[in-house]
Amino acid sequence: MAAIAFQAVHRLPESRTTAPDIGATTALNPLDPDVVSAAIPAFFIGRNRAGLWVAREAKGRAGGLFLFRSSAIDFANRQSAPARCALVFPSETFELDVANQGNALVALAARWLDGVKRRLAGFAR
Repeated sequence: MAAIAFQAVHRLPESRTTAPDIGATTALNPLDPDVVSAAIPAFFIGRNRAGLWVAREAKGRAGGLFLFRSSAIDFANRQSAPARCALVFPSETFELDVANQGNALVALAARWLDGVKRRLAGFAR
């Protein structure tokens, strides 16, 4: 298993002078073939705004929410079985933008916590 920590997901085209904004609203795109071979499945592993662990296949074919980092890594390994996969750990948070195939209870708890935060924010105004 390979693990890579990235500051940015893609190499910038030569015509661009500023880095893309990698954050909660940025979609994660497939990796540059110069970084990881297209033949090797790659998974982004990181946290979302709520602090939950997110595992997302680089091409968007699979993904899930998890309570523990080890659970997200296990999910990535199971999805790429029998071969292994490359794990990419972006330094910024990102949200799951595909159907959750991970822990359904964690996803439900995340929605509940998000609703509570919004209600509390409404009271603080």
